[in-house]
Amino acid sequence: MIDRVNSLGRALRPLLGALLLLLTAAVLTAPAAAVLTAPAASAAPRAAAPVPAATLTEVTGFGANPSNLQMYVYAPANVTAHPAVLVAVHWCGGSGPAMHSGTEYAQLADRYGFVIVYPSVTRSSKCFDVSSPQALRRGGGSDPVGVKSMIDWVTAAYAADTARVYATGISSGAMMTNVLLGDYPDVFAAGSAFSGVPFGCFATADGSEWNSACSGGTVVHTAQEWGDLVRGAYPGYTGTRPRMQVWHGTEDDVLRYPNFGEEIKQWTNVRGVSQTPAATDSPASGWTRTRYGGTGDQAPVEAVSLQGVGHNLYAWGMAARVLTFFGLDSAGPTPQPQPTGCKVTATTSAWNTGLTASVTLTNTGSGAIDGWRLGFTLPSGQTITNGWGATYAPVSGAVTATNATYNGTLAAGASVTVGYQANHTGNSAAPGTFTLNGTTCTRS
Repeated sequence: MIDRVNSLGRALRPLLGALLLLLTAAVLTAPAAAVLTAPAASAAPRAAAPVPAATLTEVTGFGANPSNLQMYVYAPANVTAHPAVLVAVHWCGGSGPAMHSGTEYAQLADRYGFVIVYPSVTRSSKCFDVSSPQALRRGGGSDPVGVKSMIDWVTAAYAADTARVYATGISSGAMMTNVLLGDYPDVFAAGSAFSGVPFGCFATADGSEWNSACSGGTVVHTAQEWGDLVRGAYPGYTGTRPRMQVWHGTEDDVLRYPNFGEEIKQWTNVRGVSQTPAATDSPASGWTRTRYGGTGDQAPVEAVSLQGVGHNLYAWGMAARVLTFFGLDSAGPTPQPQPTGCKVTATTSAWNTGLTASVTLTNTGSGAIDGWRLGFTLPSGQTITNGWGATYAPVSGAVTATNATYNGTLAAGASVTVGYQANHTGNSAAPGTFTLNGTTCTRS
């Protein structure tokens, strides 16, 4: 019997060896995946492996995706624990990668540690669906469902903070931002729309993607009617609605300027706040910013009108203002390391009721500064009307100048010069005291 078993074993060895060689070859010759593929869609996606750090990566198989959107993800090397999620939505003719390279959100993610989702349209128009009945109701199908699946994937992969999910977009992406906040008010904390239209304004019933009446600015409703369109996307929802920031140029010839006022009417009604601004200022030359329901950086509704600017109003540096509205510019690990010393030289040149100020900041510490905020108090009667090299907020009283994307790093001993214009009522002096990321600087 033993001899028969040994004979059988000897007979099976070649077969088992061949099988082992085949399995080994299959493993060694399997191609490396160009994209990350999540498990097959189910009611709730399982946790997925995060994407490579600091690399724009396409993810496939992320969940329900009725309109065949592509999903791109950017996660910085220093992702925070339970990070915030930003959905950045491209313009007509654009793409997720174009939104990634054409805006500074990725650099800001590097600084503050949040994760970015870039949805990308595959239909021939490269425009998001903001018009079909399916797109304008929660879970109705089309693009919003795919975007929601992307958020679910990232939430599972990074244990993201579901209370800090945001959306921003440009043109078609701005319209989709309005739609996403209407369809999924329980998902998004806030949105920011550059050159968009109100939720439901582009609605069509014939399969057309374009609504000329809306683009021409002739679709006008009462605030209540606009608000009802949003509430109708998710009937019965009684929770908190997202905050909204809208931007528009007065000379927009693609999505006409009246849409700006209609967006304000809609979102003030949705948030249940007055259409009368609680605060009005001019954070930059030609800009008028109005805030509704509050006066701070995270007011329920904020609107920025750009005088004489057309449809393509988005400019480098505006994303930092978006993050301030969202509250994401203080949530990450920046700035590190803190400086051990700083020096400021500040001069003004005045005329009549105006002045120009030049401020030079020097890092006198031994380590580099990665991200700076220069705090100072304007003399009484001064109001900033324009600035360069930094963003300035608020424009009077105690001001914080936050670095631009191109000058945020200061090596030991390095300097940066910024400046601003201001009105004055007689006192044209420079500020007397400056702080850098909370550290008091010497004056020279």
